[in-house]
Amino acid sequence: MSNADGFRADWAQKDFYQELGVAKDATADQIKKAYRKLARANHPDSNPGDTAKHDKFKAVAEAYDVVGDPEKRKKYDEMRSAYAGGFRGGFSGGGFPGGEGGFDLNDLLRDRAGGSGGGFGDMFGDLFGGGAGRQGGRARRASRAQKGADVETSATISFTDAIDGVTVSLRLTADSACPDCKGTGGKPGTKPRVCPECEGAGFVVASAGGAFSINETCPRCGGRQLIYDEACPTCHGSGRGLSARTIQARIPAGVKDGQRIRLRGKGAPGENGGAAGDLYVTVKVSPHRLFGRKDDNLTIDVPVSFDELALGAEIRIPTLGGTPVTLKVPAGTPNGRTFRVRGRGAPKSDGSKGDLLATVEVQVPASVDGPAREAVEAYRSATAGRPLRTKLFEEA
Repeated sequence: MSNADGFRADWAQKDFYQELGVAKDATADQIKKAYRKLARANHPDSNPGDTAKHDKFKAVAEAYDVVGDPEKRKKYDEMRSAYAGGFRGGFSGGGFPGGEGGFDLNDLLRDRAGGSGGGFGDMFGDLFGGGAGRQGGRARRASRAQKGADVETSATISFTDAIDGVTVSLRLTADSACPDCKGTGGKPGTKPRVCPECEGAGFVVASAGGAFSINETCPRCGGRQLIYDEACPTCHGSGRGLSARTIQARIPAGVKDGQRIRLRGKGAPGENGGAAGDLYVTVKVSPHRLFGRKDDNLTIDVPVSFDELALGAEIRIPTLGGTPVTLKVPAGTPNGRTFRVRGRGAPKSDGSKGDLLATVEVQVPASVDGPAREAVEAYRSATAGRPLRTKLFEEA
């Protein structure tokens, strides 16, 4: 349960002193010293991939955000006393012991949300919903696991590989944590210390004019909450670098030219134990000297002679990566007709295949001599009376 200011009732059951390993009457210096020690030991930058220490760091930061501030510590102690003294019913939605008819903590918090002010609503709302509480949350969010960036690249493959599928090697370069300092920004072998500028918060409060203020990333530690006296010589303290690697990527059968393939988890590595990003590969397919493609169908232009179309014929044509097939061309077939050979095209997403579309094209010889010329002249004489172009003039 939480109110409009961000108060979480479950915090009443948390012992922030125990989380920091200090007594309830510990001094402010003792609390700060305990926090710094635990923050250093459990900071995500110093413990990459250690989920348990990441969680401990968040819990310690949450505890220090409350009891490290005198005003909030006072109200937290008052809240804990109220809870221990019998206010538990309110936190669970029941009545307060001894009251007539009972009352709910929701009603108390609702007073604050409605603007009436005063009472427990003010105390708890200021404690957990004020600017400092949100600032602490921001600092904790900065150390959460983050997914790596997505990476874009391209691959050029042959026409045949696009039909059959192929595994290609891709050389990738991406922004990532510095390989020498593991993203900490400090010289390897040196130990960090809590940033004195932000006191380990990762941010500083800057005035925005009037009564308003804003949180800004700490200029000294860059939001890391820790600093090193000696910067990493490789990344010069930035914690970032370029990683180059070669991966094997499987391009599925039937991929089209210009198609974008997504490979999950093959992008830039994550931070603080986060998952890697994705790799997007744009496929470029080189043209084939014989075959073309139309959607899931392959195409081929088949040269034929005039007599094969006029008298009919059976002609053999190749297929891509398969055995040849025979086309039965009927007598009187017009030039440019397309024949369909089923199942000899590109693979489809459902596992079936498209078709092979074969278009016949008459080839006219550059020169005709001897008996062939006599035969053509005889054909011309035999068909001289046929008005092939009469309709051109009728429709003009």
